[in-house]
Parts: sequence; structure tokens; C-alpha cells
Amino acid sequence: MSQLYNSIEPNIIDDEMVQKAIEEQCPEDIGKLAKREGINLKDVTELQLGFRNILQIDNLWQFENLTKLQLDNNIIEKIEALESLVHLVWLDLSFNNIEVIEGLDTLVKLQDLSLYNNRISKIEHMDTLQELQIFSIGKNNLTTLEDVIYLRRFKNLRTLNLMGNPLCHDEQYTLFVVAHLPDLVYLDFKLVSDTTREVAVLKYQDLTEPLEREEAQALAQLEEKQAKQKELEYHKRLDEIHSASSYDIAESKRAEYKEDILQLSEALMTLEMLIADQLEELIKDFKGNIAVIASTFIENVKGIITQCRDLENRHHEKLLEISITTLEKSVKNQLDEDLPADVRMLLVDKNTIVNAVNASHGIRLLKIAKRESDILCNTYRWQASVTEKAFQNEIDRNRDRVREIVQYIDNLQEELDNIEILEPTE
Repeated sequence: MSQLYNSIEPNIIDDEMVQKAIEEQCPEDIGKLAKREGINLKDVTELQLGFRNILQIDNLWQFENLTKLQLDNNIIEKIEALESLVHLVWLDLSFNNIEVIEGLDTLVKLQDLSLYNNRISKIEHMDTLQELQIFSIGKNNLTTLEDVIYLRRFKNLRTLNLMGNPLCHDEQYTLFVVAHLPDLVYLDFKLVSDTTREVAVLKYQDLTEPLEREEAQALAQLEEKQAKQKELEYHKRLDEIHSASSYDIAESKRAEYKEDILQLSEALMTLEMLIADQLEELIKDFKGNIAVIASTFIENVKGIITQCRDLENRHHEKLLEISITTLEKSVKNQLDEDLPADVRMLLVDKNTIVNAVNASHGIRLLKIAKRESDILCNTYRWQASVTEKAFQNEIDRNRDRVREIVQYIDNLQEELDNIEILEPTE
């Protein structure tokens, strides 16, 4: 985009530019008021600084509550000076000359980031952007499909644009991206179809399954590390009580720590209640889905059983017709072949043969009915068992978790109570 500004001197964001931008984006009457009386920059939540030939980002530290920032269509070469914009949700740095992704560490609330049409060759330095939902990095210099794997850490990412990068020329591009980012909804402005997702998962499962195991292991290690860190902090606080310079200070620290333990207990119980409520809703949804599956299966079974009965009725009619014909030929000694003795026993008269065929028909219908009943009963039992097990597992999990919290808090309290604070001797 810089070629559009070859005859214009590059700019740095200064007070005059910022003030002018605020006045321009305000309604006319408010803009005039802002120009006359000024405006508190802390009240500004959106700022548009596109098409201003900006070379260097600067002078934005006063916008403490900014949530949306447009810096598109400039000649910016480096992402910098955004550290104070901690409330930023939307950032547009498209159509610039940026070569490296950096300077975004403090933007932990960022949900929508556009780096479209720059000179970036690697996706990196974005680890803290865990709220990221929309990411546009099309028309850059990304060359290898493996760069996409970095984006797996963003569990909320649903929309991704990579269009215009060299890596898009790979014939496996779409399947590779969809397989490695299973929660993606839109890729390059197109909805990811279920068919594409299924094909991608099957094609790359040998690559994605090890990644999933590694990520699970890394998460477990991180949780263990955090737990150890908390334990160290806990013992450090106990040491502070031991090493207090006076009895009053030690008692004060003990009382402070007791209050912290109480708050921790309340926080853990509150979180457990939230989890329990969320799981209850999920289990209700699960129960509904199981009911739909069971109902669909039952309807299919009933359809098949109906076909079986129709086939049996047609078989019965045909068998009855053949039997009567055979009886008539037997009476006239016109049978072409000898029949088994047990069959000849039935060829006495019409009533005998009809009764025998009807009895056989009735037995087969009973077997079909029993088979239907068995399948339906087993399906209903399975449905009840699966849903009851889900509910019971959640009840057990909740009880275990509450018991664990209580025990943990009791242990903390007991250890605190067991600390002896010696009164100073005179």
C-alpha cells in the first residue's frame, strides 16, 4: 500500500492526528464540541487511523479504554506501542509493511485481528491472545502448511483467512488446515462443510492424534507446575508468619491468611457450582440427543419389522397356494416327484393342509413380534441406562469434588492453626 504514498512524507501518530481523527469520527455536533472543548481520551473506545501514511505507531498510551483500533492502509513496518491498550477487542493492521508478528502480548482480550496484506512469513508471538476468534492473515508470505499448526493453541478461533499466501497453492491446503483446526467454522470466507471436515480428519488423523496427545501432556505438565507454584506460595506465606518480627504482626498475618482461605473456599465452591450447572445443562442436552437417536432407531426398526410382516404374509399366501395345488395333484396322482413321508401326511384334505400352513404362519408372526419386542425393550433399557449413568457420574463427580475441596480447605486451616506463635518474652 506504500506505493500510494510515495509523494507524501511518512507520519508518526501525534496529538494533532489523534485529535483530528476523533473529531472526524464523531457526529458533526459532537465533533464541533470536541474541537472547541477537547475530549477526554479515556472516554474514547474506537479510533480510526487508516489512510494516513503512518510509518510508526506511537502516542496511543492515553487511550486506556480503547476497544477498536483501525490502522489499516498505512506504511507501518513494526507492531509496537500498543502495550497500554489492554481492553482492545478489535485490531486492524491490514495493508501495511509489517514483516514480523510482535508487540501483541498485553492484548489478552483481542478477539478480531487483521494482518491482511503485509509481508509476514511466519505465524508467531501470539500466545497470549487466547480470546482470538477471527484472524485474517491473507496475502502475506506464509509458505509452509506447518505454520498453521501454531494456531491450534487458540481454542476460540472460528474464522481464519489465509487466502493469497504461497501455502494456499498446495493441493492439500484446505484439508490440512481443517484437520489441524477442527473447531474452524469459516476458512477463507467459506463455510467448512461437514464432508470436508470428515475427509480431512480421516486423511490427517495420523498427524493430528500425536499432536492431541502432546497437547494433553503439555497441559497436564502446566497444571502440575501451577499447582507446585501455588504450594510454594502457600508455604512462603506460612514462613512469613513464622518469621514475623512481632506477635501482633504474626497474628495479623494469620488472620489475613484465614480470610484468604475462606475466600478460596468460597471461590472453589462457586466454581464447582458453575461447573455442576453447566454439566447439568449438557447432560440434559445429551439426554435429548440420546432420545432422538433411540427414537430414530426405533422408527427404523418398526419400518423393517413391517417389511418382515409383509414378506411373511406374501410367503404365507404363496405357500398356501402351492400347498393346495400340490394337494390337488396328489389326489389325481399327477405329482412329478416323490414327496417326503411327513409332507404326504399333510396331503389328506384341504382343511388339514390349510390348518398346517396357517399354524406355521402364526408361529413365524409370533417370532417376528418377539424379535421386535426384544429390540424395542433393549433400546429403551439402553436409553435409560446411558442417561442414568450420565446423571449418576455427574452426581458422583460433584460429590467427590466437593469432598476434595472441603478436605483441601480443612488441611490448609489445620496447618495454619498448628503454627505456634510465641509471645515475646520480657
